[in-house]
Amino acid sequence: MRITVPEQPSGRFTDAWRTCVGTGRFDLALRRDYQDSLALVQREIGFRHIRGHGLFSDGVGVYRPYEYQGSRGVRYAFTYVDQVIDAYLDLGIAPFVELGFMPSALASGEETVFWWRGNITPPSSWDEWADLVRATVRHLIDRYGLQQVRGWPIEVWNEPNLTQFWLGADRDAYHKLYEVTATTIKEIDAELQVGGPALAPDWGDWLVRFADFVTDRSLPVDFVSVHAYTSRPPQRVPFTVYQELKPATDLLRQFGIPRQELAGTPLADVPVHVTEFNSSYCPENPIHDTAFNAAYLAPVLTAGGDLVDSFSYWTFSDVFEEAGVPTALFHGGFGLLTHRQIKKPTYHLYAFLARMGDQILARGTDHLVTRDDTGRVTVLAWAPTDVSGSAPVDRHDLSFSIPVGTPGVTSAFLLRWVVNEEEGNAFAAWREMGRPASPTARQLDALRAAAEPGRRHRSLPVVGGRVEVDLTLSRHEVTLVEITPVVDETPPWLDDRRLLGHTP
Repeated sequence: MRITVPEQPSGRFTDAWRTCVGTGRFDLALRRDYQDSLALVQREIGFRHIRGHGLFSDGVGVYRPYEYQGSRGVRYAFTYVDQVIDAYLDLGIAPFVELGFMPSALASGEETVFWWRGNITPPSSWDEWADLVRATVRHLIDRYGLQQVRGWPIEVWNEPNLTQFWLGADRDAYHKLYEVTATTIKEIDAELQVGGPALAPDWGDWLVRFADFVTDRSLPVDFVSVHAYTSRPPQRVPFTVYQELKPATDLLRQFGIPRQELAGTPLADVPVHVTEFNSSYCPENPIHDTAFNAAYLAPVLTAGGDLVDSFSYWTFSDVFEEAGVPTALFHGGFGLLTHRQIKKPTYHLYAFLARMGDQILARGTDHLVTRDDTGRVTVLAWAPTDVSGSAPVDRHDLSFSIPVGTPGVTSAFLLRWVVNEEEGNAFAAWREMGRPASPTARQLDALRAAAEPGRRHRSLPVVGGRVEVDLTLSRHEVTLVEITPVVDETPPWLDDRRLLGHTP
């Protein structure tokens, strides 16, 4: 069946997908590999915000209590905070500030999460927690300016509905944390953005109860945040996790839940941010490294902006240590990039979206067609994915009749980028190499070459103001097609038939 693409747009394609991206813990941003990776991502994709854990954890060193001449005091050290945020801003990205975890010297207990031991307990002193929040926000304003910091969302904690992240998943304790934090922030400036509760999937009545609490207490909520993943319980082997997945449509279902649950409440119209999403929630699941992951997430990235104000891929880079230092280059990390900036297939999905226009001409379960203000038309298409484990689709055919829009042209230039099980797939090349844990310089060069998408181009005739485009997609393929009208500037004396010097 041929898809006839209309000449007039049907709507606007939002870039909610690029509002934010996730990252490993805050102080990892001090590393060269991290900053090189983020620079590459910003050049080719260009996210606006970045969010990660650990701003108040001991590795960043903000909260520094001391005793002097019999008196106790607290010194706030922003040495690493400044270095990280300065680096972010230099790369054109601003923080989506997550307040957590608890400094050990302020914590009420010793319970921690992750290899790097983020403390998950409430503060031993609510006044000192408020002072810490106040000092941090005021420092950010003093250094970067009030207008800029007003544009940085401030999220209170991470996944308090899970016992791994908040002691006992104590709802009342979290509500108090939110009240103290939000009130402190708004006392500094009423236009600063504060929100939460950053809930993990399957949150039960947590969101409704949060809405009731902030409404009853007349507390400020500038946005609501939740997380979305589709993986089932993990099957663990050494340094690797395998998981069954729900269909990708379940991510979109999860995106839609907050507005459904908040309908009819005072929070019905506040922005909804999905501050983490991916297929698997485990940082050692090889699905993240595959072409499957790109094709699986394509319908989510193209439709998610219809449901929420932003959705943040978890994460941009494998410089990430929640489960410890990775044991191999490809280890199932969350990142769009491995260590040393090797692009994964899902990286290319994002890079393809960054090349698309904002005028929607056509969309379906396996494609999105857009146009930009110059008249350039782009087609993003993807092969269907099957999470059942049965034989995947090896061939997927699509045909389009596409308006060119420029009067008088007789040809158009088609440029196509291809990512699938063979092309743009460094993970496949790494397996064929024997899965080297520490690739040599030569192997890294080969992997970077293998990571680049396949590229094809051709000239298409324009008939009746349209071009006909037939696409055959292979297993787990994501492809981007760019169509631009040709204005022929060939001088009359050039004749390619004479390249060997013979007269035709």
